Amino acid sequence: MSEHSPLRLGTRRSKLAMAQSGQVADAVRRVTGRPVELVEITTYGDTSREHLAQIGGTGVFVTALRDALLRGEVDFAVHSLKDLPTAQPEELTLAAVPVREDPRDVLVARDALKFADLPRGARIGTGSPRRMAQLNAYARGHGLDIETVPIRGNVDTRIGYVRAGELDAVVLAAAGLNRIGRIDEVTDFLSVDTVLPAPGQGALAIECTADNADLIAALAELDDPCTRAAVTAERSLLAALEAGCSAPVGALADLLADGQVVKEMRLRGVVGTPDGGTLVQLSTTGPVPETHDQAMALGRELAAEMLSKGAAGLMGERAH
Repeated sequence: MSEHSPLRLGTRRSKLAMAQSGQVADAVRRVTGRPVELVEITTYGDTSREHLAQIGGTGVFVTALRDALLRGEVDFAVHSLKDLPTAQPEELTLAAVPVREDPRDVLVARDALKFADLPRGARIGTGSPRRMAQLNAYARGHGLDIETVPIRGNVDTRIGYVRAGELDAVVLAAAGLNRIGRIDEVTDFLSVDTVLPAPGQGALAIECTADNADLIAALAELDDPCTRAAVTAERSLLAALEAGCSAPVGALADLLADGQVVKEMRLRGVVGTPDGGTLVQLSTTGPVPETHDQAMALGRELAAEMLSKGAAGLMGERAH
């Protein structure tokens, strides 16, 4: 490949995917000095009308992009990290995990309502069992009366249910709304103490084939070691809980600083039943992981503790 030939970036066609791929394309142009062209790829997750939980959840948005990489139709791909299956194929490498956006979930509610101010019986739309479990558990614990309603669709569709008066609120990821320039529609940012995000939420993964050493080296400039360590720990927890993304697992790793000096990494995890009746929530704190293996170990240790506290019984039947 010559210095000047464009790098082909595989992306999903959704507005959000195009926005985040466009941002990565700009960054890759800056670090490589090469043109980058977006190649739009339709994935099964985009075309299926079924709820994600029914189509296997994990990997539906990723497989077509990975196939295009392996066939050499694109040079690299951008994924929302929370969509990636936890097992990494040997032929592909995560060349960069850029600096993470806001990992929180947010509420877009009618009449600029905050979560705590929703009326009795408020209908909140979300397609995520993880969000349902935590919202329902929080409501139980704080005397709120809410009903979670399963929905799917893109951001426009989801917010449209609120605008049309069909739902009182919907829950979305802050990062996605930031990337498409619609963060001003948020009526409440949900504290991670209320709702822990999906493992990897707010982070992107830039993937290419494992044999493309030059591209791997170039993309490495976009990697943020702190974000990578955090999402590695979160995804290790998810993998050890043996849950695909259809199972309600929340996780967040953050760095704890003493003044300007980062001392430790805290990892929080939650797993629960969608009705919020049972929730296992734990956290662990340790030295900031300096290697991939240390970050993986942090996740595995917390998962083992959660399983011993009863998380295993909540996972339901695993779909094989």
